[in-house]
Amino acid sequence: MKKMNTSPISGTQEFLPEKQAIFNHIKSQIEKVYHLHGFLSIETPTIDRTEILFAKAGGDTEKQIYKVYKTEETSKDADQALRFDHTVPLARYVAEHESSLSFPFSVTQIGKNFRGERAQKGRFREFYQCDVDVIGRNSLPIFYDAKVIACFYDALKAFVDTDIKIRLSNRKFLNGALEVLGLTDKSKEIYSIIDHSEKVPAEKTLASLKEIGLPEENVVKITTLINTHGNLYVLNDLDFLKIHISPLTSDISAYEASTCIDNENLKAGLGELIEVMNDLVSYGLEDSVEIDLRIVRGLDYYTGTVFEGNLPKYPELGSIGGGGRYDNLASHYTDQKFPGVGASIGLSRLFYILSENNLIDFATKKPVDVAIIPISTKDILLRRAAYGLAKSLRKEGKSVEIVLTDKKLGDKITFATKISKSGIIFGEDEVGSGIYHIKDFTTGKQTEYRIG
Repeated sequence: MKKMNTSPISGTQEFLPEKQAIFNHIKSQIEKVYHLHGFLSIETPTIDRTEILFAKAGGDTEKQIYKVYKTEETSKDADQALRFDHTVPLARYVAEHESSLSFPFSVTQIGKNFRGERAQKGRFREFYQCDVDVIGRNSLPIFYDAKVIACFYDALKAFVDTDIKIRLSNRKFLNGALEVLGLTDKSKEIYSIIDHSEKVPAEKTLASLKEIGLPEENVVKITTLINTHGNLYVLNDLDFLKIHISPLTSDISAYEASTCIDNENLKAGLGELIEVMNDLVSYGLEDSVEIDLRIVRGLDYYTGTVFEGNLPKYPELGSIGGGGRYDNLASHYTDQKFPGVGASIGLSRLFYILSENNLIDFATKKPVDVAIIPISTKDILLRRAAYGLAKSLRKEGKSVEIVLTDKKLGDKITFATKISKSGIIFGEDEVGSGIYHIKDFTTGKQTEYRIG
C-alpha cells in the first residue's frame, strides 16, 4: 500500500529503463548529427535572472514562466526563474562572452526547459529541446539558413523512419505582400489567421478574414497566399505580386526570380527564398523541401526565413520542429548586433507523438548490448570469468550487464532478454576453452567470441 501519491506530476515524463534507453539513443543521434555539421556544444544554466528571461518573454509565455523563490519571499519578489527555451539563455550567453567567441558562432544546446502551461497530450511543463543556431556579429550571410535547415533535416532523418517534408517561407516576403495590398496595419491579425488556417475549415478562415474588415478583393488574395504551397514555381501563380521564377541555367538545378513590384521587403524576401532553396538543392534536399506560405511561426520574433518539418504521411501530427532567421538575438542585453538563424526539435513532444503513432520500434531496442549469464554465481571462477568478459566487451564500447542473481538459469535468461539485445551463457567448459558465444536474442544467431 502506497503511503502517498507517487505518480509524476501532470505535464512531466518518466519512462521505464527500456523506453528511456530509446529516448536517450534518439537524443544522442541528434547530438551526433549536430556535431557532424560543425555545431559547438554549450550548456547554459537552467535557472536565470527574471530580468533576463522577462526581457524577451511576452504574452502567454511570460505567464508560463516558473519563478524560483525562497520560502520567506513571495513569487512577486522572486529574482530568479527557470528558463522557458534555449534562445533567451543563448542571447545572454553571447552578450556575456562575445569577446571570446569566434563568429559566425555555430552552437547547439540540448537540455530541459520549463513552461507552466496547461498540461495536455504532447504538451509538457518539463521538456527537452534540441537547438542549433548560427550567430553572426553585425551580419550573417543568407547561406547559413540552408546550413541550419540541412542539419535540422539530417537530425530528424537519423531516427524518423518515414518521409520528412521541410516547408519553407519568408517573413520579409509575407510582409512585402501585405504592404503591396495596403494591409500592414492588420498584419498581426492576418498572420494569426494564416497560422491557424490548417487547423480550421476553409470556411472559418474566410469568415475570419472578413471579420477583421478585409474587402472581398483582399480576402481572395490572402486566400491565394494561404493556398500557395509546392515547388518554387507556385510563386508564379501570385498574379498580384507579378513574380517570375525561372531556371538559372540548363546545366544545374538552380533558380532565379524577379518581380516588377517596387517593394523592398517583397524583393528582399523573394531573393532570400531563392538563395535558400538553391543551396538546399545543393544539399540534395530538392525533393524534401517545398514553398509553403502558411508557415509564419513566432509573430514577433522571426524576420526572414521560417520553416517547419512535417511528416507527409501523418499530416495530423502537425509540426515536428522548425525555426528561422532573426535580425538581432541579443538586442535586450547589448548594443552589439547579433543576427542569427536557428532550428529546434522539441524532443519530448516528438517522442510522445512518434510513440503514440507506433512510429518507434520499441520491441527491437534494448538498453543493454550484452548480458553475461554465468550458469552459477556461487563459483568464484565463473564470476571471475564474467568480470573478465565484461571488461573486454566494455573496451569494445559495448554496454554490459552481468546477471549475478541466484535464480534458475531459465529465469536469468528471461530477465536478460528483457533488458539486453544479446547474451553470453557459459559454464566451466567455456571458461576452460576460452571460447564463448554471443547469442542475438532477436534472431537466435550465435557469434563466437574470444577475449583478447
